Amino acid sequence: MNRELGCYLLAGASDDPRKIIDEVRVAEELDLGTAFISERFDVKEAVTLSGAAGAASERIRIATAATNHNTRHPMVTAAYATTMHRLTRGRFMLGLGRGGAKAFASWNLPAVTTAQLEDFAGLMRRLWRGETVRDHDGPAGRFARLRLDSRFDEAIPLGLVAFGPQTLALGGRAFDEVVLHTYFTDETLARSVGIVKEAAERAGRDPESVRVWSCYATIGDHIPESRRLRGTVGRLATYLQIYGDLLVSTNRWDPDVLGRFRADPVVAGIRGAIDSVATDEQIEHISGLLPAEWLGVAARGSARQCAAGVRAQLSVGADAVIMHGATPTELAPVVAAYRELAVGER
Repeated sequence: MNRELGCYLLAGASDDPRKIIDEVRVAEELDLGTAFISERFDVKEAVTLSGAAGAASERIRIATAATNHNTRHPMVTAAYATTMHRLTRGRFMLGLGRGGAKAFASWNLPAVTTAQLEDFAGLMRRLWRGETVRDHDGPAGRFARLRLDSRFDEAIPLGLVAFGPQTLALGGRAFDEVVLHTYFTDETLARSVGIVKEAAERAGRDPESVRVWSCYATIGDHIPESRRLRGTVGRLATYLQIYGDLLVSTNRWDPDVLGRFRADPVVAGIRGAIDSVATDEQIEHISGLLPAEWLGVAARGSARQCAAGVRAQLSVGADAVIMHGATPTELAPVVAAYRELAVGER
């Protein structure tokens, strides 16, 4: 099994959740190590999808990357993770993330903070060990009494989707695995891995025990052009819609380019996520607004070129790579090329 490789199931927008059953089976046939599930509040609700993926597979790990701690009560999330852990015989990882502050505000939910995530992680670990939590009053909330089962002693990995330095450092000191954001430059990737590992060491942990995943857009030429554009231009444009300032500052890109992108009438006229609702013509127009340098932070070209790009992410510092933006079937040629390159390097 290629433990260092993963993919997303139902990558991007999806209107048919049942496809996850076929996708996880293909991912398992490819011997990928982990199948990740991202959450959208439409037909990509993470609990349902992870249960389906876990039941339809035998070997591959199932991980959320990510769900949010503030959309479910801690007891519900702790019970969900324990159920998945036992359903999959230990193949599950609960991955958390910040989510969108604007969306949470419209739902009357507080924005997620670093302190909340750290407090919540501590609660999960205590509940999974069978502890009774009494009179808890912390950043994650006030709870008179929390307990799952005093007989529990579950070793469930916790993952964190991290972007900024505070969240990266939190991942290093309190989580088992860290998933980075897509469209990180090599310099940003190396810097982010360094923050995670240094934070782990400062916390008295073995830095090598915290696995850092590069989330690397992998869109080969064997994928139809309209899909390639939507998975590269459309996806990057959607990130720029949601948290463009953070992505641009993190990568140390030119903020004037982001300003021109936002001011463009086509971009301004799109209501919704560009990768979901924009037409092919609109995405082609947007491709002219984004520098080649920005779009080049992805695996593109032949399957062999994509595989070489994936291996390069490991050389830059990542412990593992999520091949993002393509279905497991679309990734099959890249995985085959990856294996050939690995054999050639021995």
